[in-house]
Amino acid sequence: MKTKFNRKRFVLYLWIGIAFLALWLLSEWHKHPEEFGPRVLNNCWRLVYVLVLNFLLFEYTLPLITRKRSTILLNILVAIPLLFLHLMLYSWGLYAWRLIGIGMQVYTPLVTFKTTLQGVTDQMSYSMSSIVFFALIRHVYDHIKLRQAAQKLRIEKQEAELNYLRSQTNPHFLFNTLNNIYSLARDKSDRTPESILRLSKILRFMLYETSGQYIAIEQELKIISDYIALEKLRYDESLRVNFNHDIEDMKQALPPLLLIPLVENAFKHGVSETRGQPFVDIHLSVKNRRLSYVVKNSSEATAGNVKENIGLSNLRRQLELLYNDYDLSAKQGAGVFSATLTINLASHV
Repeated sequence: MKTKFNRKRFVLYLWIGIAFLALWLLSEWHKHPEEFGPRVLNNCWRLVYVLVLNFLLFEYTLPLITRKRSTILLNILVAIPLLFLHLMLYSWGLYAWRLIGIGMQVYTPLVTFKTTLQGVTDQMSYSMSSIVFFALIRHVYDHIKLRQAAQKLRIEKQEAELNYLRSQTNPHFLFNTLNNIYSLARDKSDRTPESILRLSKILRFMLYETSGQYIAIEQELKIISDYIALEKLRYDESLRVNFNHDIEDMKQALPPLLLIPLVENAFKHGVSETRGQPFVDIHLSVKNRRLSYVVKNSSEATAGNVKENIGLSNLRRQLELLYNDYDLSAKQGAGVFSATLTINLASHV
């Protein structure tokens, strides 16, 4: 298998090499300040060699050794000669590189070795230090990049899921609205044209205003008001709707159509199934970046456990993806269903 030269990885090794050189020169300056000038050139010469060798070791040799094979024995047979070769290059090879530098007069022999083996051992200590340093920095860098890639993948996955949930919510919302208009049309109600006009306004808003990540909270209030007006066309004067809000900043950002599911739920699963005096009470408060949203509606169900429908389930999942600090609770009382949502808007993911 042909392995291509990775220029970006080599640039990484260059930066690691510069850091290694800086640390080594700092040590040289403390130990031999009188010889610091020639030692700078000597270490630059040695760095060229170990940098290339470390790049070959970590990017080509080790991946070749650890490649998956039919048996572990094959990996061992490959590893032994390759590692021995690198051992020779890091010791005898670096010593030979020193001699080449001396011959080219770019390396100053500040130390005289009694034997060649002593010189090889001295160069080996430099090589081993570089291996440890390069391995450590490379590992930290790759770990950080891996975590960043995983984080990016997680965000992309969450965005895809959030878009999917919104794509479910919008048709669900429109389907319920069309059912309402169908009921008016079937009864040949004079309110049918007005309901179609209000629906067109809602559709226009959903097509052109909700494509971004955020909208101003005043826009969310407008769509809620239009939806309430559309729903009220189906009922006579017996329906009581109370919608009030206390918001310190109407331009405050909010994910689009985040609040409408609770209102929709109040009409579809509450008011439409109430035989007595139907009502919907909605209160929204936003102060100091904390949102409090309470929707109560009449209900024929008895007090007990709440079974969440698709609207509430989707809303709960959207909140999980959007905020770290929130609470959504629903309670079925005697003749009253209430849903309470609180959000720390500053905890947006």
